[in-house]
Amino acid sequence: MEKEGNKQNSFGLIGRNISYSFSMAYFSKKFAALQLKDHSYENFDLEKIGDFEQLIKTHPHLRGLNVTIPYKEAIIPYLDSLHPEADKIGAVNTIRVSKNGLMGYNTDAFGFKKALEPLLKPYHKKALILGTGGASKAIAFSLEEMDIPFKFVSRKPSGHQFGYSQLNCAILEEFTVLINCTPLGTFPAVARKPDIPYECISPNHFLFDLIYNPEKTAFLAEGFKRASAVSNGLKMLEFQAEKAWEIWNS
Repeated sequence: MEKEGNKQNSFGLIGRNISYSFSMAYFSKKFAALQLKDHSYENFDLEKIGDFEQLIKTHPHLRGLNVTIPYKEAIIPYLDSLHPEADKIGAVNTIRVSKNGLMGYNTDAFGFKKALEPLLKPYHKKALILGTGGASKAIAFSLEEMDIPFKFVSRKPSGHQFGYSQLNCAILEEFTVLINCTPLGTFPAVARKPDIPYECISPNHFLFDLIYNPEKTAFLAEGFKRASAVSNGLKMLEFQAEKAWEIWNS
């Protein structure tokens, strides 16, 4: 029986501790629906980013990869080229493998913008980005494209960033879109959530969580019980996955 990774067109996800991942189930289902029997998708759980070089050497049929936490920034030195948008964002979540080498793209920005825009109300004018990792960079890029002013919130704030301890009701009254780009609340540690003053949240707020497992994170539950608009990251993931598929087949 032919191994998955030895199929003529193989794809996968690189990250750490990614058994929970959305991508493998999504693409495996897609390949089955399209009757692409020579296509496969698997998780490549890398203990360290240096293991990436060996992965490429031992999987000659790779055509594309997705990249997740914690390697969206660390992967960049291992690539041959970057799409201009990924270069500007400073993070990669999609790699196209071709005879010209490894090219990095960012489809998170596309997916987030497409998921967020239809849900915004006129009073959703400013945003707080919770977290400063690779995913947050794509979110910042999208907000800039949508002309939505934003501030980062960090455990170790620098420059014009807020620290979590600085957040108060006056700030949350001004910034009505709250976007969780941290891993806090991801399965199995589902009780965790960003340390913000949830008592300041109102029906005018919109809470967006990049996490999709669980469906309703502790962060979103806080907004839900205060009648805020809420959304998890599933639609964003679906949009970015389809964009990745388009890139791999271009």
